[in-house]
Amino acid sequence: MKSLVLLGLVSLPALSFAQTPAQVPSQPESTASREVASNSQNKAVIDGAVSSRATANSAMATRATTAPVLDGKTDDPAWQNAQVIDQFLQYEPKNGIETRFKTEVRVTYDDKYIYILGRMYDPAPDSIVSLLSRRDVRTASEQLKVMIDSYYDRRTGFEFCVNPAGVKRDYYVYDDNNEDQTWDGVWDVATRIDSVGWVAEFRIPFSQLRFGKSQDHTFGFMVVRDVARTSERISWPLYHNDKQGYISQMGDLSGIRDLAPVRRLEVTPYVVTKNETRPTASSFDHPQSVSAGADVKYGLSSNLTLDATINPDFGQVEADPAVLNLSAFEQFFEERRPFFLEGAGIFSFRTACGDIDTQCTGLFYSRRVGRSPQLAGLYGDASSPTNTTILSAAKVGGRLSRGLSVGLLDALTQREQGALGATIEPRTNYSVARLQQSLFGGSGDIGTMITAVNRDLDSQSSPYLRSGAYTGGIDVRKRFFDKRYELTGYVAGSLVRGSQAAITATQLDGVHRYQRPDDNIAFDPNRTSLSGNAERLTVSKFGGGITRFQSVYQRFSPGFESNDVGFQSRADEQMFRNWFALQFNNPTKVFRMAFFNFNTFQTWTTEGLPTNMSLNTNWHVQFPNQWWGHIGGNFGNFKATYADREARGGPAVRRSTDYDLWSGIELDSRKSWTPNMFFGQYGGDAGHSVGRWINPAIDFRMTSRFSASLGFNYEKATNDNQWNGNFGVSGVDTTHYTFARLNQTTLSLSSRMNFTASPTLSLQFYAQPFMTTGKYSSWRELANPRAENYEDRYKPYLGGDPGGFDFKQLRSNTVVRWEYRPGSTLFFVWQQGREFSSDQASDFSFKHDLTNLFSLHPNNTLLIKASYWFNP
Repeated sequence: MKSLVLLGLVSLPALSFAQTPAQVPSQPESTASREVASNSQNKAVIDGAVSSRATANSAMATRATTAPVLDGKTDDPAWQNAQVIDQFLQYEPKNGIETRFKTEVRVTYDDKYIYILGRMYDPAPDSIVSLLSRRDVRTASEQLKVMIDSYYDRRTGFEFCVNPAGVKRDYYVYDDNNEDQTWDGVWDVATRIDSVGWVAEFRIPFSQLRFGKSQDHTFGFMVVRDVARTSERISWPLYHNDKQGYISQMGDLSGIRDLAPVRRLEVTPYVVTKNETRPTASSFDHPQSVSAGADVKYGLSSNLTLDATINPDFGQVEADPAVLNLSAFEQFFEERRPFFLEGAGIFSFRTACGDIDTQCTGLFYSRRVGRSPQLAGLYGDASSPTNTTILSAAKVGGRLSRGLSVGLLDALTQREQGALGATIEPRTNYSVARLQQSLFGGSGDIGTMITAVNRDLDSQSSPYLRSGAYTGGIDVRKRFFDKRYELTGYVAGSLVRGSQAAITATQLDGVHRYQRPDDNIAFDPNRTSLSGNAERLTVSKFGGGITRFQSVYQRFSPGFESNDVGFQSRADEQMFRNWFALQFNNPTKVFRMAFFNFNTFQTWTTEGLPTNMSLNTNWHVQFPNQWWGHIGGNFGNFKATYADREARGGPAVRRSTDYDLWSGIELDSRKSWTPNMFFGQYGGDAGHSVGRWINPAIDFRMTSRFSASLGFNYEKATNDNQWNGNFGVSGVDTTHYTFARLNQTTLSLSSRMNFTASPTLSLQFYAQPFMTTGKYSSWRELANPRAENYEDRYKPYLGGDPGGFDFKQLRSNTVVRWEYRPGSTLFFVWQQGREFSSDQASDFSFKHDLTNLFSLHPNNTLLIKASYWFNP
């Protein structure tokens, strides 16, 4: 199975600067129609009143004697003497030029709230694009985004966004440009479209921000406006897209003083009623359950917050995508649960990353908490739980006045039982501690992380699971040369403990493979502990001119193990990667923007055995009509390299030269319908393996309230050396390490529908049928695995029929979400799953397989969850 990865599309910061703007195209208005205030004046007029004007990067908030009424109007007395921020400049498509879309922002405050008024002038207000969606969903609309660095540390901040329809989005930002989309603050905004443009009026409680104790406060401040129909992006102060990050580019907002202490206590109790389908010995049962829990958020101080959850339920969270993993490594799934996503940035300690530090994994992988029971395959049955119950979890996060960021997390999961009361997951405690000290005015930092997992094992689980697992590390970062270059690095260590049987299993598992017969790593069956270390050093250039680069060296020792509460695909590896890019952000007659990257990638074992070597290039061009074109390719293993994990504990097998080519096109996203298509081909093993895939999709909007998307992925592949089992004792000369020729066909469809009745009431539907079939043939075993000639590496294996598989799965999710008051939500959820799995070979037939999938008995879950937020 292959997945589409657009390597190095852009290295722009995560300020949603690559989001799709626009719906209705129009011709640019004439220069004469521009409404630009004279820069020679140091005052501005709003509804007849005069106020001072901010500079290009410094503004002042004024204290309001009477709070403004939140109605989307500009005539409130509180705004009359507020300073005007109006020196907005365009940063996209052209950086630093004046804009014909005049924008004015004012800021005032009282003891409880900060108020922000945005007046967005538009010479054609009837062309303003205003689309409805549920909260936190970006549409191709106009948008005003307010960003506040209340710590004033140039590293973290809060974003508050709204479109003319009143749809809210908000983020917590960490590491200068990483957006935590799951942060949901409790704040209000009113919008209005009128004869000269549109207005957004924000009311943000100081309790939702974090700042140190001081009589006078200066916040970092930035405002971004998107004009949808022209795809123009405007900001104050000017955002420079040739620099890394955007929190560090904010202007100053001063004048905030004498704030009264804010009591920050938020309690959200909830009740859940659930009906599930459960198989019985002869039929299906539908048990009904009712549970209750609560989320608590408490301000330990002005800049430290405690978040706790008791008996959490995440039934409203969308299910993982379907996948059949035939590789030698664990499948990674993204975290989707709100409690663990919110504020996740402080718990980031990256140990391995993909291209330009994307798709990173590290010492903390929150999906381990509440994981699927690890011994369900041994002691479980059809009625066993599919996830471990989280009894309670709590975390403390914040940033102290001297720039020390703190993150502490502790979670407790209950013992889960399978057939006859056997333990399928023991009672487990997870602990994570993270400290990070900001240095050099935010251009550097040093941090540490410690994790601990302790399991309460019994005689049934101790032979298979580790009793304790601990990791720790130190990481550093420094930007230099006008913050255009960056040096980062870390060192980490691990220690796991358990019975001899458990540590034996650790040495033999897919991460370590100590049993391999052709290396010098010693397997010791008498061990009761295992330790290791990991290191990484990265040098990057993310700004200045059109060039970007990143070089990375990374090493995992054979004994390094972080998977108890982290994610790690393998140990015993060295990696050296280089990424070089040309980025053209200013439009020309040929393109609106263009990005070209060129990459090298090499890996070795710690003993120096080369395991992979590849060259890669990817080109991404947006044309003046706002279509995107993409093309890329990979050419690998043109020198001798060896797959040391393919034989699942057997000897390393020489790789043959391989290639992977792909291309794609995306049409103008401003249209009411946007088709796109990607396709590719790959091959290797001296021409014996080949695959092709195609992935068409379409996004469309029927009305301003209704949107949908439909896509499918079809792949037909032949893998001539798919591992098909080891027979005998691994490491012994008589062991048969077998492979077979696999002909596999895969089809998956993804459909989404969204209906938004109002910014607080929405319906979402998601469904993904997934079908894959495979036939094995030409069953062989290793003969001379390091032979240069491909055919000489294998010999026939007389094992009979090599078999095959037939796997089908349907996952769907329907959610009605109603935020009936700020912070309080009612969910109606219907989840359905259908699944079939067989080890019998089968020919793929779309009609037959789809019919069989929908004829399977459904596993339905009906859930109602009601929460009520209050701030006592």
